[in-house]
Amino acid sequence: MLLRRIYQFLMIYALGIALLLALKYGLGLSDYVVPGPGEIGRTAAVYAGPYLLAVLNTLAVAILGHLLAIGLATAVAILGRLTAWVGSFIRTAAYNIQAYPIVAVAPIIFILLGDGLASRLLIAAMICYFPLLLSFIGIFSEPVSEIEHFYESTRRTTWRLQIKIRAFENVHKISTVVVGSATMAVVGTIVAEFIAATAGIGYSIRIALYQSDLAKILVALFLIGVVTSLYLVSLEGLGNALQARLRRS
Repeated sequence: MLLRRIYQFLMIYALGIALLLALKYGLGLSDYVVPGPGEIGRTAAVYAGPYLLAVLNTLAVAILGHLLAIGLATAVAILGRLTAWVGSFIRTAAYNIQAYPIVAVAPIIFILLGDGLASRLLIAAMICYFPLLLSFIGIFSEPVSEIEHFYESTRRTTWRLQIKIRAFENVHKISTVVVGSATMAVVGTIVAEFIAATAGIGYSIRIALYQSDLAKILVALFLIGVVTSLYLVSLEGLGNALQARLRRS
């Protein structure tokens, strides 16, 4: 799975570079606008190391933000199943909050929290929180009648038991949405770094943009793709291992 995912990314990236170079030579664009293969190679040799460290910095923040979003979405979804009114109110609030683009909310966050770790963490969590919340509300609110009926008839049911049953029966859905939202956490972190942070690969891309250095941006995008692919494969592997263990138990 790992080699296939990396191979697929390399194909997509190579196709993108090929199209960019075709545009360059087809329109006769200068190296200042679109760098040639040699310039991209020289830039990669110089900046691959520093940019890899920046990507790992971004990934660490994204993972923390993702975990924060999972915990918050789980807690809110459990509260949302208590009554129909509470669940409806939480969904409405989530829709309204999500309607505001992060670039509009981010300046407020940076003003209140500064341009350090806290702001990057919060923005990463906010971007991946919404799909997690909606999925968890649906999973925790949908009864598993065949199993829950037994505990209800024997008067042994509790809300904690209901959550465990519904989570167990929908573990594949939970694994899928967690893996999918991980990409959004990485995107959210990079967006936060690009807007106003002073660390991470998003900050490096912002500096490269100010310098009009497309070669640096291409190198950064390559490393982001490789590291993100590795992270997603790891998450998928953990999810598959958890599902296999639950099936055996």
